[in-house]
Amino acid sequence: MQLRESIVRFLAVDDERDIGELLVHMLAAHGFEGEVCVSAHAALRLLEKRHFHLILSDLNMPGMDGMALLKRVRTRHPEVAFVMITATEDVRQGVQAMKEGAADYLLKPFRAETVVSSLERAIEAKRKEVELQKQHRRLEELAASGAEEMNGAWERVHQTYEQTLEVLGRALDLRDNETAGHCQRVTGYSLELAKALKCTPSELQEIAYGAYLHDVGKIGIPDSILKKPGPLTSEEKSVMEAHARIGYELVSRISFLQGPAAIVLAHQERFDGKGYPTGLAGREIPLGARIFAVADTLDAMTSNRPYRDALPFSVARGEIIRESGRQFDPQVVHAFLTIPEQTWEKIRLNVFCRAFLPGGLR
Repeated sequence: MQLRESIVRFLAVDDERDIGELLVHMLAAHGFEGEVCVSAHAALRLLEKRHFHLILSDLNMPGMDGMALLKRVRTRHPEVAFVMITATEDVRQGVQAMKEGAADYLLKPFRAETVVSSLERAIEAKRKEVELQKQHRRLEELAASGAEEMNGAWERVHQTYEQTLEVLGRALDLRDNETAGHCQRVTGYSLELAKALKCTPSELQEIAYGAYLHDVGKIGIPDSILKKPGPLTSEEKSVMEAHARIGYELVSRISFLQGPAAIVLAHQERFDGKGYPTGLAGREIPLGARIFAVADTLDAMTSNRPYRDALPFSVARGEIIRESGRQFDPQVVHAFLTIPEQTWEKIRLNVFCRAFLPGGLR
């Protein structure tokens, strides 16, 4: 993935200089140019003098820690991307860092390809964030002046929105390359159900965005759990289940995705209240999440898995009927049953059609 047109300058902040120098040496081979600071205070002083594209900071440091540094950087240098480093696998610390504005968090010891992928995602995400801010400022100026350019400006903003979604999707694909087809299929299935339920155009767009990004929180799950070939332990399962909240924290920070963020948070809830992360029940669950639940099960059962072949549509249909009122909203199940099997098959076969991606709704 080629994201950079020039040398990217980064600042490695760690009270152990050897670790910072290791990062500088490791990333030099990949086109990055780095410097080392052994304290957060020194990093802030250096940021006032020189330009850096991003910061790689240790979380636990004496004096000002990485979280405090992150808050200062977000306030004083919002154009600089930030990636947190930690030696602990406690996902809650990583989630908190991302909630405060970090693009990602990395676990020690480092793997070069993991670090490079994380930094590329952080740079691209920051570029899109800055671009969105510029577009919003321009729209405000146009609105104030009543300029005739408003329609063209809105079109450019929509394009930026699509690019933001694509960046988030690519970031997840780098972590879990089996998700791309799944995300597109469940988006198509969810849209078909939403249309059968007479959802409005704005609701359709919100549901498409939420379905497409439902698993984006897996970006924050350690590879040791995300890519584990065997069954997860109860502790690992708890960490994996955190992806719903992680995804919500990521997506809700983007203004035009606040509605879809509710779907991302609730996509693992059950109609009977036995889901996670908050145990919502019935109509407490956003309609988009109730629609997604049926779409997700349909795809899971009719797609190949490492441990079994795809099941026939009739089996998936029977399971969805059996779970009506328990896992699924009966109203959504009724809508599902009105749609012919051929329609679902057409969506599955056209999974790479752009019409099923968020941009295809315009």
